[in-house]
Amino acid sequence: VQLQASGGGSVQAGVSLRLSCAASGRSIGTYDMGWFRQAPGKERDFVAYRRWSGGYTYYADSVKGRSTISRDIAKNTVYLQMNSLKPEDTAVYYCAAGGSFTGSYYYPAYWGQGTLVTVSS
Repeated sequence: VQLQASGGGSVQAGVSLRLSCAASGRSIGTYDMGWFRQAPGKERDFVAYRRWSGGYTYYADSVKGRSTISRDIAKNTVYLQMNSLKPEDTAVYYCAAGGSFTGSYYYPAYWGQGTLVTVSS
């Protein structure tokens, strides 16, 4: 499966943003999906996860309560809705698919290209 993230941009703190991840090659309906982010000078961090069936989701503490991962199977696209953005949310955001979830961390098999989100105060 090939993944392409989009929807990033430069925004002010407090606003909302929705990132998209368009998949091709396979249906996302059979894959666990997730989002990661990498801030400048830091390691890549896990952000959100959605199980392929049942709708189970999991969020890192840094975004819990402010973000929602969802999918549209007909569009073969996964989304990350982020609200009340903070400057510390500034990062390149990557979508991912497949792999495994331990209960608190996601290890994907496939990675997409990232999309940059810059949040200014």
